[in-house]
Amino acid sequence: MSATADGVKYSPEWLVKHSNVSVEEKLDELRRLMGKAEGDPLRIVGVGAGAWGSVFVAMLQDTYGHLREKAVVRIWRRSGRSVDRATAEHLFEVINAREDVLRRLIRRCAYLKYVEGRLGDRILFADEILRDGFCLNMIDTPLCPLKVVTNLQEAVWDADIVVNGLPSTETRVVFEEISRYWRDRKTMPIIVSLSKGVEAELAPEPRIVTPTQMIQRATGAPVENILYLGGPNIASEIYNNEYANARLCGAEKWRKPMAKFLRQPHFIVWDNGDLVTHEVMGGLKNVYAIGAGMVAGLTNESATSKSVYFAHCTSEMIFITHLLAKEPEKLAGPLLADTYVTLLKGRNAWYGQKLANGELSLEMGDSIKGKGMIQGVSAVKAFYELLSEPSLSVKHPEEDRLIAPVQLCPILRILYSILIKREFPPQAILEALRDETMHDPRERIEIAQTHAFYKPFLLGQQQL
Repeated sequence: MSATADGVKYSPEWLVKHSNVSVEEKLDELRRLMGKAEGDPLRIVGVGAGAWGSVFVAMLQDTYGHLREKAVVRIWRRSGRSVDRATAEHLFEVINAREDVLRRLIRRCAYLKYVEGRLGDRILFADEILRDGFCLNMIDTPLCPLKVVTNLQEAVWDADIVVNGLPSTETRVVFEEISRYWRDRKTMPIIVSLSKGVEAELAPEPRIVTPTQMIQRATGAPVENILYLGGPNIASEIYNNEYANARLCGAEKWRKPMAKFLRQPHFIVWDNGDLVTHEVMGGLKNVYAIGAGMVAGLTNESATSKSVYFAHCTSEMIFITHLLAKEPEKLAGPLLADTYVTLLKGRNAWYGQKLANGELSLEMGDSIKGKGMIQGVSAVKAFYELLSEPSLSVKHPEEDRLIAPVQLCPILRILYSILIKREFPPQAILEALRDETMHDPRERIEIAQTHAFYKPFLLGQQQL
């Protein structure tokens, strides 16, 4: 696939001719900033091959892959993951429905193995099909062929840019291993994290740990080298030419040049300095997306019920971010759009709807075939446990007593009871919404904005 916009495909040559800054000029500018010598290609590596991680790397391959002497794009995923028979059969149908994909596989002498996979005469593997452009979590959306590496050391040891496409639940462990391969490096790579999720630490004092913090802890990379990219992005839609935007957050040194490098006609990347709010919101939106899916499934997609839920959950998100940042970015513009699309269509909303409809059960776990890790489940647990800590107590808005912050987050509490403690069925979320004692969401927002709730130690920051 060539770079695209508005449903029209553009070749790299077209971009060179019509862009204010050509693809090659953008690449040359970043190479210069990173001190790359002539003949030494910029090495871009994706770590993790879920849907969004694979699409992101595929977009870079589409854009810069033809400049082989100046850039090399590859992706790491674990070997050994087999493709089951039903998925192999569906994959064969996808291939034959797309003439361009079929011709490409025939030209690469790769078609026969998919015939054998459909017949059950051969076992296909996830890393094998990714080389041909098929992500196991997104079979219906063929990508461009990718250079896949299954040895982590080989993939990352000399990388200039690392794209973290891992779930937050795997980020810490994988980057601890990566750190062993970077011990002798003189300079650290730029790391762009796509991961949306959090962990909670309750001792020696309560704090939340985001994926960029996990990476920094594991590798010792300078904070200015670690960026977070978030936005209202559904992976398959972006690769199918839908116009999208995102924000790249972090320190200014690499944030601005990397935003320019990543920007494409159909994928607009802005930059923003508030990494905390954006990354925390990236984890929070997955929490509340599960509830949004439940509400949609239980009310037959009632627009009114979904709007009531949206009002309550966004007010809780605003309240929580005021605990973590002194002046958090307002839930507006791209940040609000990211929340909206995740509640509307992301995998976490899909999971909540399937639970509500009885098509999935909690006993099946939070790693779902064809979807990957449902990160909202672990995030529910992390945020609930953190906000239940007595040491974080805040003053009750109406009574002269202290309460744990979670007491002001009824939606988070019911999600914890449904998903983690398993005390109630999904239907309980509607009962929570219809509780006559529920405060107006505006009141919760006013409390967050007018009370001194900011707890800098929650993100390992020192109180000034």
